[in-house]
Amino acid sequence: METVAERIAQLKKEKNAVILAHNYTLPEVQDLADFVGDSLGLSKKAAETDADIIVFCGVSFMGETAKILSPGKKVLLPEPEAKCAMAAMCSADQIRQARKMFPKAAVVAYVNTSADTKTEADYCCTSANALNVVKAVPEDEVIFVPDANLGRYVKKNCSKTVHLWSGFCPVHQCITCRQVEALKAMHPKAEVVAHPECRPDVLDMASFVGSTEAILNHCRDSEAEEFIVLTEMGMGHRLEKACPGKKFYFTEQSLCMTMKMISPESVLECLEKESNEVVLSEDAARKAYVPVKRMTDILG
Repeated sequence: METVAERIAQLKKEKNAVILAHNYTLPEVQDLADFVGDSLGLSKKAAETDADIIVFCGVSFMGETAKILSPGKKVLLPEPEAKCAMAAMCSADQIRQARKMFPKAAVVAYVNTSADTKTEADYCCTSANALNVVKAVPEDEVIFVPDANLGRYVKKNCSKTVHLWSGFCPVHQCITCRQVEALKAMHPKAEVVAHPECRPDVLDMASFVGSTEAILNHCRDSEAEEFIVLTEMGMGHRLEKACPGKKFYFTEQSLCMTMKMISPESVLECLEKESNEVVLSEDAARKAYVPVKRMTDILG
């Protein structure tokens, strides 16, 4: 009898499809994927392939970003109701209101926003390049949306005026200093690495702060054999595969249930039926592409 993984592999060939999985999805979903990584990195991978269909195993804004960068491809979401809580904390209308309060400020939107929100942004950024993007923006004043913790990290490390939003990632916000201290007591030789979506007092406890990709590269290159990793625990699967023999510890609370909604079965169903397609209006896709393109221009 054909397994779920075998059926998915066959459908990928028949339909010229590619499967992308975010670092925070279930291990069995990551193992099905052609590419595993962060949201923007995966969207770039999708744009580079000659696939006709992209199955994006992640939350809804990630599928939208893939569609923005690959308008001619069919983008499918295995679980369309898997939505990012932080992305919902900043709307396009709220940005329009913020511009009235700070008319001289450029709006820098974290890629963890909806396509509609991106239409009102001047620049996009990721956790890996947020600081570089803000520094490169011509304006001396920036409205940074929606993650206040990432915004504080940027503000601390640049000379510009940064107006913070009140958004946050529930997973990273729930990581506390007390939890980190408990892990350090259990694993005294472990190096502490953190994602910049964590709270400032938590970041102060880390010897390294960076995006998921930066954390992976750091752990792979580090001489340390044990790590306390302050991000969503799904990252552990990829870290263990990339760094054989090393050990990784996470807080028990660092679990994104919406990412865990995606299963091999939901991937198979969406590929079979070509269901849950991401559809953006031509106007929204065109406007949302602008801040993403400006970000990539800065990096180039």
